[in-house]
Amino acid sequence: MPGTAARVAWLVGGAVVLLLAVVASLALGARSVPFGDVLGALTRFDPGVDGQVVVRDLRLPRTVVGLGVGVALGLSGALIQALTRNPLADPGILGVNAGAAFAVVVGAAAFGLTDITQFVWFAFGGAVVATAAVYAIGSAGAGATPVRLTLAGMALAGVLAGVTSGVTLLRPRVFDAMRYWGAGSLASVSWDTARSVGVFLVVGTVIALLCARPLNAVALGDDLARTLGTRLPLLRGAVVLAVTLLCGAATAAAGPIGFVGLMVPHVARWLVGPDQRWLLPLTLTLSPALLLLSDVAGRLVIAPAELQVGIVTAVLGAPVLIALARRRNASTL
Repeated sequence: MPGTAARVAWLVGGAVVLLLAVVASLALGARSVPFGDVLGALTRFDPGVDGQVVVRDLRLPRTVVGLGVGVALGLSGALIQALTRNPLADPGILGVNAGAAFAVVVGAAAFGLTDITQFVWFAFGGAVVATAAVYAIGSAGAGATPVRLTLAGMALAGVLAGVTSGVTLLRPRVFDAMRYWGAGSLASVSWDTARSVGVFLVVGTVIALLCARPLNAVALGDDLARTLGTRLPLLRGAVVLAVTLLCGAATAAAGPIGFVGLMVPHVARWLVGPDQRWLLPLTLTLSPALLLLSDVAGRLVIAPAELQVGIVTAVLGAPVLIALARRRNASTL
């Protein structure tokens, strides 16, 4: 078990990695911007300098939204893994992202929604319904187990993804509006996007961090957690609320992005141990760093075109999922 000094060092290291990811997100792309112009755009903006305009108008809102979405996905994955004691759980595998995406596409097809402020409410509703459906399916009969919940989530996610694709193909207008969003992309976000989802992300993050201590008791089992004074119904409700706020807002802003919530909590657990009071803060720094670096990679790999960040995280996350499935004790919850 890492000591306090080692945990603090990892937190500081995570913050440094996040800072470097932010700088890379602002400076790198189809057109690289010198660091001096990046700094100037943030401190003494000159609209006559093209590089500063690119940073201020395009890359800064993209980076800010990427930070929020990364935090949301990472914390959601850590919360779900801790609550279900399932090392393979994350919002994508349990169908939460697919539910939010399905609801947004249905809203766009049926009601002509085109604005992020409208998307977000449908995303919340889809996330809640998907979470409830997965838990109901996974707990039917013999009761909920990590494997049953994972299978139920992946099955539901597959069904919803298929229906979502069918709706977009049958409605060309919807397909044109949603095809990049549906792959998980930060390319079209703006300050309006940040303002629309910012409050939900902040509230969800605060709730998630407040759940850290009682989630440590849940790791010991429900009976012992009750003995220690943990109010399990209240905790489960708080976790579901936090995951709904975080996943709903993140999906509305950038589309369904998978595997971030699976990978980062495992890395954090390897580095600082299973104590949620350390794991959640480290996840809060590493998950947005991963998302921003994946976004930068997507800009560079086929420049001047872009590869959606959701595709990059899927390419990175699939081998991680296979490794975790093969190594039963890859990380202890």
